[in-house]
Amino acid sequence: MARRTQDYDEDDVRVRPGRRGSRPRTRRRPAHDDATSGFVTAVDRGRYRCLADPGTADERGVTAMRARELGRKGVVVGDRVALVGDVSGDPDTLARIVRVEPRTSSLRRTADDTDPFERIVVANADQLAIVTALADPEPRPRMIDRQLVAAYDAGMEPLLCLTKADLAGPEALIAEYAPLGVPYVVTRRGGDLDALRAHLAGRTSVLVGHSGVGKSTLVNALVPDAERAVSHVNAVTGRGRHTSSSAIALELPGGDGWIIDTPGVRSFGLAHVEPENVINAFDDLAEGAAERCPPLCDHLQESCGLDGWVAEGHASRARLDSLRRLLASREGDAE
Repeated sequence: MARRTQDYDEDDVRVRPGRRGSRPRTRRRPAHDDATSGFVTAVDRGRYRCLADPGTADERGVTAMRARELGRKGVVVGDRVALVGDVSGDPDTLARIVRVEPRTSSLRRTADDTDPFERIVVANADQLAIVTALADPEPRPRMIDRQLVAAYDAGMEPLLCLTKADLAGPEALIAEYAPLGVPYVVTRRGGDLDALRAHLAGRTSVLVGHSGVGKSTLVNALVPDAERAVSHVNAVTGRGRHTSSSAIALELPGGDGWIIDTPGVRSFGLAHVEPENVINAFDDLAEGAAERCPPLCDHLQESCGLDGWVAEGHASRARLDSLRRLLASREGDAE
């Protein structure tokens, strides 16, 4: 018997029979053009806390889940999303996230430098505030270097936030990062935070740092109703314990920007970072790399053209030394 054929016009919708005689399912997915815009502020065991219609008079908190059609696409704090379903925000209601809008930035890290699987920590932030205690616990410059690399890789502006200045002076650490031109603020226990507030105003900033550096203390001072748990440093190990178990976005008083608090980290893998993503953050050196360096140069080898570029006075030796320290931090122990 000859096979039956049927021609389809371009506008025809092909359908396939559903299981057990249910209605046919189309291959087309709804566009959700009428979806409500949302901003993800927290993630907890498969549920996403969002602000629906953010920045409007109708702004409200909504709990949502990921729609099946998202597939394996992850949703993280800071994402701009499209919401459907019950977006009223009433108790015991659940919306669905059907789309993640294109991200302007993604702060990424791996478990260690050999781990090929990166994970996105937060999305759509424009500033990375690296919180480091000047004492109790002692500063860890190599960890700072790694977080600077992550900021440059993500296209975010870094900010050094040096805490506990009542226990130790900041001069040595400030001098160490002066060649990079990284802005900094210094805080002390019980001191005012006006300088920090000025850097955070009108921006979305991510706070990162290892446990015990005073991140949660800062968050509670900046957003009084945040009620983030505060930890103490172990007198034997010199380490703090994790008090924040997940990232959370908090709006600054008066709507003057957002801060995203993240759990304390003890390592910051950079297996995903390419050298050019770091050097492109340094205009004076990136130009020399483009003109003088051989292909695939990692800027750590003897044949690197940046040494000649610096010798001719196009950039300072201190800048090049600092850049190479950052690039070298992509390998080995983060301590």
